[in-house]
Formats: sequence, structure tokens, C-alpha cells
Amino acid sequence: MKITIRDVRVILTAPAGINLVVVKVETSEPGLYGLGCATFTQRWTAVAAAVTEHLRPLLVGREIDRVEELWQLMYQHSYWRNGPVLNNAIAGVDIALWDLKGKRAGMPLYDLLGGKVREGAAVYRHADATEIKAVEERIHGFLAEGVRHVRVQIGGYGGKSYENAPPPEGALAGSYFHPRQYLRATVAALEKVRGTFGPGLELIHDVHERLTPALAVELAKEVEPLHLYFLEDLLPPEHLAWFANVRQVCTTPLGMGELFSSPQEWVPLVSGRLIDFMRMHITAMGGLTPARKAAILGEWHGVRTAWHGPGDVSPVGHAVNVHLDVASANFGVQEWSGFNEALENVFPGCPQLRQGYAYVSERPGHGVDVDEALAGKFPCQAVTETWTQSRLPDGSLGRP
Repeated sequence: MKITIRDVRVILTAPAGINLVVVKVETSEPGLYGLGCATFTQRWTAVAAAVTEHLRPLLVGREIDRVEELWQLMYQHSYWRNGPVLNNAIAGVDIALWDLKGKRAGMPLYDLLGGKVREGAAVYRHADATEIKAVEERIHGFLAEGVRHVRVQIGGYGGKSYENAPPPEGALAGSYFHPRQYLRATVAALEKVRGTFGPGLELIHDVHERLTPALAVELAKEVEPLHLYFLEDLLPPEHLAWFANVRQVCTTPLGMGELFSSPQEWVPLVSGRLIDFMRMHITAMGGLTPARKAAILGEWHGVRTAWHGPGDVSPVGHAVNVHLDVASANFGVQEWSGFNEALENVFPGCPQLRQGYAYVSERPGHGVDVDEALAGKFPCQAVTETWTQSRLPDGSLGRP
């Protein structure tokens, strides 16, 4: 007898103060359900509506085993496609279906993906402060925990607010940054960290796509002597053709993909060998189904994975990242934000970090569950983001 989808529900919770979206697919088999991450924290209500109002009516009554079929159906059903709201909604269902498949098989998700090629996934942590001394203190702390890859920022994304570059009279409020001063401060900070910690520390820096293309090329060339593990999100999706310019002038390794939602963004960069690490947000690209295909594409083209892993990914999403990491031959490193106590209580089975490596549960599926009653004690909050209201010195908007 075929098992079918009985209901598709959305669980909204914010145990760490970040709005998370989790999808629960309930089945015709009593007690059998799967969980998937659908977190798009800046548009969480839109994702919840897409799941409840559009995907649920489409999916109820369909067979849970047909994961590829259902992904294709969800992807094409709205006719317009490849947007982050819809992709996150699809991802929530897709990951839940993979979770169900693992539970039915009695196998951890990594076994469904071909089995482990490593026991744990090396992670990188985020060292950011307004002063370089504090950045180095954070790095010392990470090294003591066994972490060997560190992302270095000075004054946040885009750097400090620079008082010697005031905006014009009447300029609107926002998160101001000065591209040229940010570039100089970043190079200086990376040089200081390399000098302090030597060649054994793997360094990463996140540009967060804030520079003009010409300045981005300049930064990549400036940091080449520092031998970064990779330079992260150097250019925005609107300027992907500029990656060819970077390749022409330097060998700095490049990681890209956080804002991608369409294969038309990552496929040309991977097949053209224009980046070294793909780091898409797995739910924004549509879930595990497209992510595993992208990982294989990368393997064939010499591009490694470094999936996006910030705080605005639920523990379910983090678990999926690590399952892919341990099963992918071309894994590079995993971004790691960590879990507070509330997250670990709401989501039993969170991946664990030990001596610089992330490990997943050995339970069937992705191994993460949810305490819905406890999740309800951490309601999501409606906020208007300020960090994405970035502005240049003259007061005009700059992409974050």
C-alpha cells in the first residue's frame, strides 16, 4: 500500500531571535512525518503562505516516494520559477520528503547519498570585531576549539561607519559604508592576522558583494599574497561576468553563491571554472534535490562545496548541509554559526561541533526533530531589516 501525503504544515519559530521556517509533511502512515527547512528570514511570512496556500493543495494525496517527481511538479506548477520565496517553500517540502525516505529505509541521509567519504565536516567560524585586537582574540578562541578555518571581518560587512566621509545634508538613514576605505581596512586586517597566526591558519573574508566590479577585482588581487582559503561572495549576481576579469589578474580562490536561486547563476561559473567553491543557500536553490546535483556538477569541474550556513538556517537545514558534506567527494569547508541552548531544545538532534568538525546524528533521515510545543514559545517577530538598507557615502543605496 502506497504512503501518501496527508498534510503539509508550517512551523514558525525563533529560538535564537532569528525567524525560522520549518515544513512538516505528515503522511497516511500514523506517526510518520518528515521535516524540512524553508527559512528565508527576510520574507518568512511569504514562504509560509506559499507552502500553506499553494503547495499544500497541490501535494495532499500524492505518494511520498516520488521525490524527484514532486520536486519537478512544485517547480513548474506556478509557471514562473527560480525565485527565493518559491524555492524556499519547495525546499521545505523536498527536504521533508528526503527525511521521510531515510526514515522508511532506516538509514541516515548521508547513506541515501552514497555513504560517507569522511566522518565529519571541517567548519569555518566568523571572527568579527571593530578592532583588530578583538578579532585576533576571537581567532585564538576558535583555535583552542580545534577550528582551523576562520572568516575575518573588521567592523562587520562593509567595514566600520567612516566619520571622515559624511553624507550630504538631508541624506536618509541607513547602514553606511565607504567602499574604498573598507577595501584598505580589510587588506590591512588580513595582513595583520596572517602575520600573527602564520601560514597554518586558513583565512576567509566575506565581501558580501558590496564593492563595484572594478574594486572587487582590485581587492582580489591585493589579497593574493596572503593565500586566502577563499574570498567569499566577491561580486553580486548582477555582475557574474566580472569573475572572468578576476581570473585574468590573480589566483585568489573564490567562493560564490549565497544569493543564487537559479541554475543559470551557478552553472556557468562552475562549468567555466570561474569559482573554486560553490556556497549556495540550499533552501534558496530549492532543497536537497538540486543541491546534490550541483555538488556532482562541481565535482566534475574541480569546484568544491562550502554551503551557506548562517544563523538564518534552521538546525534542519544545517543537518542537511553536513549530510551532503560527509557524502561529497568535493567538499571543501562548512560555514558554521552554532546553536544556542534554546535551539538545541526546540530541535533535538542538532549537528554537533567537536574539535573543528561538524557531526550529524546517526538516526534515520537527517536526524533532527522538533518540539512543536516548545517552538511555539519562541514566536517569530515582524521586523524591518536595517542592515539590508545599505548606503554609500553620498547617501545613495548600495547593495548589501
